[in-house]
This record gives sequence, structure tokens and C-alpha cells, in this order.
Amino acid sequence: MVNSGEVENSKYKLLGFENSKSLAVIMVISTGKIIKVKLSELLRSEILDDLNKAEIKDVYRKFYSRGTAVTAYEINDRHERPWMIYVVLNLLLFVLYIFANVAATKPIYIEYFDVVVTSGVFLYSLTFLIVDLLNEFYGLRLARRAILFVFLGNVLITVLLGISTYLPGLPGWKLDAPYNEIIGHVSSVLVASSVSFLFSEYVNSYLLCKIRELTSSRFLFLRVFFSTCFAVIIDSFLFCYIAFYGIMQSSDILNMVYLQIAIKMCFAVFNIFPAYGARSLFKKYIVGAQAA
Repeated sequence: MVNSGEVENSKYKLLGFENSKSLAVIMVISTGKIIKVKLSELLRSEILDDLNKAEIKDVYRKFYSRGTAVTAYEINDRHERPWMIYVVLNLLLFVLYIFANVAATKPIYIEYFDVVVTSGVFLYSLTFLIVDLLNEFYGLRLARRAILFVFLGNVLITVLLGISTYLPGLPGWKLDAPYNEIIGHVSSVLVASSVSFLFSEYVNSYLLCKIRELTSSRFLFLRVFFSTCFAVIIDSFLFCYIAFYGIMQSSDILNMVYLQIAIKMCFAVFNIFPAYGARSLFKKYIVGAQAA
């Protein structure tokens, strides 16, 4: 059985109950999959051994009351704190992603190192950390849903910006032509980033969960670092070649790819520290509060 002082679940989490069918709603933490188990079967299964003390107490109370008892989870799961954090992480992912894409329309030449880099590459690297946190806290299913939401938002912005260039401009307005030119370049960058973001973040989230399964939820630094490393290579190649092919020389694009990979690899190492800090805060203020 689980140690009475243990708060974190390693495999399963109790989400609530279905009174009408005497079912317990269980989430598989590594994948985010939701399963429903009869209370009588749950008491005899190994799933019960992985639940924390408060969850086990709720299961027994629900079973012996024949569904009439109101458990802590039926009340606490309706509070907004975990889902507000999920919304904030989604919003932060979207903001960083859009900013990085718009800023990418202005390549920066760093004379000291004789290199060209997009201005959004530094903050864009933080999107991998946010996806890692979504996987860590909410599982693969909800992390991929967040990625899909951001992707669809990016597509909508691209379409709306494209439509705005066909609207009649104010006669004599000097910024009409520059606006259309900038939006045309921004749209091409947004298309490139949409493709690279979708592929790289899906790879990142999949590898993170796979490494988590192989290590039994240990060694957070391994899954954060290695999942990000593979993702940044895919992202850098796809983005740079789709966004700048035909505009810049192939040698310059390749140099930009190498530089972006190097910068994002540094962030892959840096992301380890805030990942541990965020996990500790989440366990203390979210998981700990639910188990109290």
C-alpha cells in the first residue's frame, strides 16, 4: 500500500465517481487516458495500491455507503485551481509562440559572431518547457490538446491576416503597401512555424511520456533534456527552410539552423531547473491541497 505520507501518484489518479453506475473514474498519469472501474473491482485491483491515502479513503467511503456519501473528490475536483493553471499554461504557450513567429520576420545579424538569427528564437525555446510541464502535470492527452489549440489559433491568425491584405486601404495612406508586404512575410513565417511547431511539439510530448514510462516517473532531467533535444532539431530544420527558402542563400539558412539548434540546446539544459521548481510548486499547492 502507499505510504501514508506520500502525496504523489506514480501511475494512477482518482478523478471522481459516477454514482449511477458505481464507477470510479481513474486517469492513467503517463498517457492521460481515462478509465472507469467498478468500485468492487477497484478494491481488488493493483490500481488501489497506487492511489494516495486520501483517494483510498474516498474509494472505501463511496463503496460502503453504496454511493450515497459525498466524497472529497466530488467537491474538490470542481475547484478551479488546477484548470486555471492549465489555461494559463495554454495562454502562455500561445503568446510565446505568436510573438516568436512575428519576431522571426526580422532576422538579426550579430556582427561579433558573424551569424544571423531570428529575434524570436530565444523566447520560442521556452515553449518546449511549457509543453514539458503540461505533460508532467496533465498527461500526454491534454498536452497534445494544448498543442492542437495553439496550432489552430495560429492557422486562424494566418487566415485573418491574409484576408486583411485584400481589404481596401485608406486613400493616400503611405503604410498600405508596407503593411501588405510585412503581412505577406509574417504569413509565410506563420505557415512555416505551424508545420514545425506541430511536428516538433508532438515529438517532444511523445518522447517525454515514453521516457517517463521507461524510467518509472524518475529522472525528470533526462526526459526534459532528451525530448527537447530531438524536438529542437526537427523544429529548426523545418522552420528555417520553409520560412526562408528562396529568400536567403542555402548556406545562410543552414548556418541559421545550426545556430538555432545550439541556442535551443542551451535552453534545453536551462529548462531542467524551472521544470523541477514548477513540479515542486505544483505538488505543494495543487496535489497537496487535494490530498489534504
